[in-house]
Amino acid sequence: MGRYVDGFVIPVPNDQVDAYREMAAEGGELWIEHGALEYFEGIGDDVDPDMGDMPMRTFPQLAEAGDDETVVFSFIVFESREHRDEVNAKVMDDPAMDPENFEEEIPFDTGRMAYGGFRSIVDHET
Repeated sequence: MGRYVDGFVIPVPNDQVDAYREMAAEGGELWIEHGALEYFEGIGDDVDPDMGDMPMRTFPQLAEAGDDETVVFSFIVFESREHRDEVNAKVMDDPAMDPENFEEEIPFDTGRMAYGGFRSIVDHET
């Protein structure tokens, strides 16, 4: 059975990138602590590539990001879907995830975040 990935595409206001980075760093530590294999957060850098005549949507279009926003692409890697469900249950039960423990507001509109779980169909690594 191949690995399993939870993936996210999130439009983040430019003036909230530092706050997002702090939140993501804490989240990454939490997911790894509870058993995730890998946690990755990337900020948009080359998100409007020139693909010639090939029709495609860019990440900003996909995320419906405004001029004052950037796109974050992130993923968490697990052994399997079952492992993902176990790890996510532990994370959600962790006191750090209690909204009363949040010192800051979430630095993006959660209603515009895209999320999904993906099973591996091709998996190469070095």
